[in-house]
Parts: sequence; structure tokens; C-alpha cells
Amino acid sequence: MRMNLRQPAPALVLFDIDGTLIRRAGPHHRLALIEAVRRVTGLETTTDGIPLQGMLDPDIFMRMLASAGIGAVEARKMMPALFLEAQNYYVRCCPDLRRNVCPGAAPLLRELRRLGVPLGLVTGNLRRIGWKKMERAGLKPYFRFGVFSEQARDRAGLVRLAIRYARRQGWIHAESRVTFIGDHENDIRAAQRNGIRSVAVATGLSSAEALTACRPDILVPDLGQLELKELL
Repeated sequence: MRMNLRQPAPALVLFDIDGTLIRRAGPHHRLALIEAVRRVTGLETTTDGIPLQGMLDPDIFMRMLASAGIGAVEARKMMPALFLEAQNYYVRCCPDLRRNVCPGAAPLLRELRRLGVPLGLVTGNLRRIGWKKMERAGLKPYFRFGVFSEQARDRAGLVRLAIRYARRQGWIHAESRVTFIGDHENDIRAAQRNGIRSVAVATGLSSAEALTACRPDILVPDLGQLELKELL
């Protein structure tokens, strides 16, 4: 049954991007970070040795700059310029990602939208990078809003902002079921810290065993195996 769009919905579903909605998207995001540091500082840096999965882009920048000998205070001052350069680079070079959509993602999004469930992005990507990925994957129209890495200090803070925004918009009420779907242990922890349901999907780099150890409410091999009733 389709929900009444004029009334608060009984559910809100939030999605991570990398490893959850798309995978094997190529080196372009990583190269955008490296190029941003080069343009802002003149330094040649690398993401080698940094566990990129599950991290926020600003934290990746901090690790890159620290490895280059730049202190935390100076690095934080550089963030606005780094964000701008990284996003400018990525939106120019992002490839077609329609073949990189994770199994079951598009049908699930299509059905949730048909039912009137508000959908949001919660991701470690910078805003324009995240939206560009969704555009190039053909998934952008499914999402009403997104919360991105420059908006909070950690993933739990991003989830908190997303829930608050949906409530302010009148899309959900206090009793609405809120679910965060992600492929990394940090996604599970972010959901748990906000007291919402966590769905872990094993389409990223984290193993099913590692995800299980964090005790998500639901663990599925891919989004095609997720029953719609679990989200409503």
C-alpha cells in the first residue's frame, strides 16, 4: 500500500553509498583527494596505507596531510580549499557507474519510492562527490536528501543530522521506523549510537563475519535479499 505523502511516513530509510549502493567505482575518488592536496599544498601525497573504507573524506585528508608532515591545526585550515578542489576534480572525471550498482539496489529503491518512503543518503563522501556518484549510477532521483562528510565529525553525527532533517521536514514522526543500511562496521555502529535499526549488506570489503561481530539487526548478502517488510 502506498503511503500518504501528505502525512508523516511510518518509515525512513538511510543509505550509505560506497559498497552499499555502488561498488568497484574506480580510482577517481581517491585521485580527486590526491589531486586536491597537490593543488592546495603543492605536495605529492598518497592514500596508500589508509583504510579508506568506512572513513569520512575529511579524515582521509587529515591522514594524508599528517603523513606529509602537516600538523592538525594547519591541516584543518586547509579543509575548505581541499573540499573545493576535490569536488571540482571528481565531478569532471566521474565515469558512468550504472554497471557498478550493487545487486538489488535499484529494485529496492524503486519499490520504496513507489510506497512513498522517504529515502536519504548518509555517506563519508563530500556532497558534490556523493551526488555525482548517484547521478552517474542512475540512482539520484530516488533520494529526497543527503547528509555528507563535511557536515559532522563522524558517521553517527551524520545519521543524527539526517534524522533531525527528516523530522523538521515533516516526513516522519517520532514513532517512525528509521533504518540505516551500510556495508561497514562503522555504519552499524552509527545506527546503534542513534538507537535506530541497522542493516548490514555484505557487498563491500567487510566480510560477513566482521559485520556479524558488530551485531547488526539484519545482515544480508546483497540488497536483493532484503525483505521490504523489514524496513516498514
